[in-house]
Amino acid sequence: MIRVMSFNIRYGLAPDGENHWHHRKHLALARIRAFGPDLLGLQECRDDEQAAFVRQGLPDLHFYGVHRQGPGDTALEMAPLLFRPAAFTLLDSGCFWLSETPEVPGSMSWDSAYARTVSWARLACRTTGRELTYVNTHLDYEPEAVVNHARCLRHWLDRIESGMPLIVTGDFNADKDSEPYRLLTGDHGLNDAFRLAHPPPGQDEVTYHAYGQEEERTSIDWILISDHFRVMEAQIDRSREGRLFPSDHYPVTAVLDWRD
Repeated sequence: MIRVMSFNIRYGLAPDGENHWHHRKHLALARIRAFGPDLLGLQECRDDEQAAFVRQGLPDLHFYGVHRQGPGDTALEMAPLLFRPAAFTLLDSGCFWLSETPEVPGSMSWDSAYARTVSWARLACRTTGRELTYVNTHLDYEPEAVVNHARCLRHWLDRIESGMPLIVTGDFNADKDSEPYRLLTGDHGLNDAFRLAHPPPGQDEVTYHAYGQEEERTSIDWILISDHFRVMEAQIDRSREGRLFPSDHYPVTAVLDWRD
């Protein structure tokens, strides 16, 4: 079994009042520990006290993240991936930017509000010996950028060695009726783990909620998988403590198994 989680933890400097990072960081960490992921994709994790807290609190996970760079104070943000060394051996890893020049650090295209990265790792499963590529990302929210970011990611995924098992996590800043979703899941693309476990209609797929604001609710955090895996279960963790939320996003989880 492979336990996968995607979680936008909201950047630590955000002026969120009663839901400021300092108030909710213990709750965010508790939700990660409660699920116990083998693969964890985070978004909006700043490489300052926030990332240090995550690293210290999750000593059983290997942390790999690269500053997205670009202008302004957000340059320290990362979309890091974490994996459990007890479950996987690291074969290779890297990062590229969602732009017309993906190998240029901090590069931006298509009127993107921020530089955006893709972190990836090629891993070997210790129990089966099978290899997979794990990818984590955070797409932009500007309309032209988010579509082109999805297209850029899809092109990169299509170039990976034929037949390579893939797991992709991220905040895609687009709902499941959008062009980015169709680009990544349509035409022999990836499968939505949550929808495989809970076929629509009828299931609440909301992940972004802006700390409980009903009018802001949308489903923009996904776990996508190739046909090499079957979904044993998939959930959206809506835990909170009264008015205190772990983040302005709910974490998404999936338990996967290899197909024969």
